[in-house]
Amino acid sequence: MSGTRVTTHRLVHIYRSEGHEVAALSGVDLDVPSGGMVGLLGPSGAGKSTLLNLLAGVFRPSAGKIFVGDLELSAATDRQLDAMRAQDVALMLQGAHRNLLPYYTPYENVRFAQGAARRAGKDVPEPDEVLEQVGLADHAHEPLGSLTPGHLQLAALAIAVAPRPGLLLADEPTSQLDHEARDRVLERMSVANRELGTTVVLVTHDPDVAAYLPRTITIRDGRVGGEGRSGEEYAVITPDGFLPLPLHVREELVPGTLVRFHRNEDGEYVLQTEEGHHHG
Repeated sequence: MSGTRVTTHRLVHIYRSEGHEVAALSGVDLDVPSGGMVGLLGPSGAGKSTLLNLLAGVFRPSAGKIFVGDLELSAATDRQLDAMRAQDVALMLQGAHRNLLPYYTPYENVRFAQGAARRAGKDVPEPDEVLEQVGLADHAHEPLGSLTPGHLQLAALAIAVAPRPGLLLADEPTSQLDHEARDRVLERMSVANRELGTTVVLVTHDPDVAAYLPRTITIRDGRVGGEGRSGEEYAVITPDGFLPLPLHVREELVPGTLVRFHRNEDGEYVLQTEEGHHHG
């Protein structure tokens, strides 16, 4: 199975709050290749969870385009979006209990989650196999009330990957877990990404989670404000030439500061303020 590619072009999402229009996203350009694993970072209210819900087809964008595989979500019918979520896209909500049927065991939850895919004729594994893959086989038939928070999150992950989706979207999947449980959930998500080919996009505020991921994207003020690769943070120039400054630079430069780019003798561009201070 191959993962699902995700792309957005000039994505805008506006909602009304107390009679005013608020721009949650203001022109997001994103490209996650098939089989990629990416973390969405940023301060509270930056638009991370909004972006995740747009990728899942829960919200429709105010402007711009979203492609999940070959399907353009802004032009898709409700029936197409329902089929996409049932078979190809899994959304893990924040908090394990929001993803689980409380009176079902993990085994029963997984079988229920596969129902739509089975009815559509999709070849899916047996629940026991799914629970084995996420490390929950020993707890397959136990009541949810007897499971630890870490085991409940693994059950939520099992439900998400049970229909063998091409895209897994996870909102804070490790919040409120201790370090051991957090690492176990991340490792099992990596297995789904690596062995099943599932594309993974997750929201996190945990720097340890961000450090674990091969690629991170920082959302600031409704835009892509930076990207991390192998532990290095980069600013991202938008198609319209907008360059969000890294947070540590923004903290040093007050609004209204005049800046220019200077090319040094090595051919590197250096940010230079009016006062002559350089920022590499």
